[in-house]
Amino acid sequence: MMSASANPLLQYADLYNEHSATINNCSLSPLNALRASALQVVVGQQLPARGSEDYERTSLAEMFAPDYGLNISRLQVTADVAAAFHCGVPAMSTYLAVVVNDTIHLSKSLSRLPEGVRFCRFSDLSETDYEWLAGYYGKIAGLSRPEVALNTLLAQDGLLVRVNKGVHLSKPLQIVNLMAGGNPVMAVRRLLVVMEEDSEAQLLICDHTGLGAVECMSSSVSEIVLERNARLDLYDMEEASDATSRCSAMYVTQQEGSHLLIDEITLNCGRTRNDFDIRLEGEHCDTFVGGMAIGSAHQKIDNHTNIVHAAPRCHSHQLFKYVLSDEADGAFEGSIYVAPGAVHTESYQSNRNIIASVGARMHSKPQLEIYCDDVKCSHGSATGQLDQEALFYMRTRGIPEADARRMLMQAFMSDVIDSVRMPGLNDRLRQLVDRRLSGDAAHCIDCRHSCADDASKQS
Repeated sequence: MMSASANPLLQYADLYNEHSATINNCSLSPLNALRASALQVVVGQQLPARGSEDYERTSLAEMFAPDYGLNISRLQVTADVAAAFHCGVPAMSTYLAVVVNDTIHLSKSLSRLPEGVRFCRFSDLSETDYEWLAGYYGKIAGLSRPEVALNTLLAQDGLLVRVNKGVHLSKPLQIVNLMAGGNPVMAVRRLLVVMEEDSEAQLLICDHTGLGAVECMSSSVSEIVLERNARLDLYDMEEASDATSRCSAMYVTQQEGSHLLIDEITLNCGRTRNDFDIRLEGEHCDTFVGGMAIGSAHQKIDNHTNIVHAAPRCHSHQLFKYVLSDEADGAFEGSIYVAPGAVHTESYQSNRNIIASVGARMHSKPQLEIYCDDVKCSHGSATGQLDQEALFYMRTRGIPEADARRMLMQAFMSDVIDSVRMPGLNDRLRQLVDRRLSGDAAHCIDCRHSCADDASKQS
């Protein structure tokens, strides 16, 4: 066995071995069934530090190295956090769940969910549902990556979204993930989304750090299933403190005729690493994965996509844009894999970046593997500074340089923002981006004090 210094995850393996009875007693049998296999991966594999010489990823070993606390005994926040929360997006009504660290609070709005929709905790399921849950949980994500195995080892609950066949949900679902507390803490979060045949939904996920929170870590694994002709729009917004680290892994499988839209939006963070693994397994699937990141100070923002075209006649499009200033560090690695027999595939990938300071850095590595003929695929990456001619033109028209720079960067991000189809969120995002580029905090919630104060009582 390697030493804890070589593999920071071993400290959590030791913690599990010491408290395995408590962890299992506070969880469900489908989750407990995978812990032994997950433990073997955690103790037997080493976390990747950084990438190759030409592509430097955010170090997972550094992210998991601190000795974070865990809420093993499932202590609950005493206040009704979901009732206290009010979303800052004007005129947007959602079915809401609030996750404080890794304890889940459901709002009263969920009692009005339409028939055929489940939005609940794993722990709310009856024993008759355990076999169904076991058929999905851990099956898409697998245990090949040690950070995912660690999440599987320690997860004690999770959120389930299940939309039954033929149900079209008109009001969005919303998950607010809040990191809070007075001591260093790691939140272990799981999400399972099952969109049955010909179903449709929109899901907004918001990651925030509460006031007063110290160094914290979010470990998140999401598994998403889109059955035949299902449609899902998923918006993932991160507005966290500089002391927050986030490791997010999202796995998706798409069946024939399904439509998926994912927008990954990083407004503020400490260190964030997002991985997307998407498999198009049926014909005529359509997939859009977009991302927008604004980095400043010493923030690190890393997005990785792996889209596998395993079936013919599918379409995918990736678009990621970064604006980096100060000493910020960005990374993007995008992979397109076209399997043998996946004829008539159309797949496009674009990564465009603006470096707004001398000290900022961007690492980009687009990849394309094609193993059949009769396809249309392309990828590209470009990193540069603001258009100096456009900046000069705007200044000659009396626009101050700071305003001109902000306007150009806002315009640079516009096509990613335009991909947002959720009512109210598009305009709100423009406001948040404008504030962020102006140097202001991009806070988009008005419950920070109440939620943070209540959560700080959790130990």
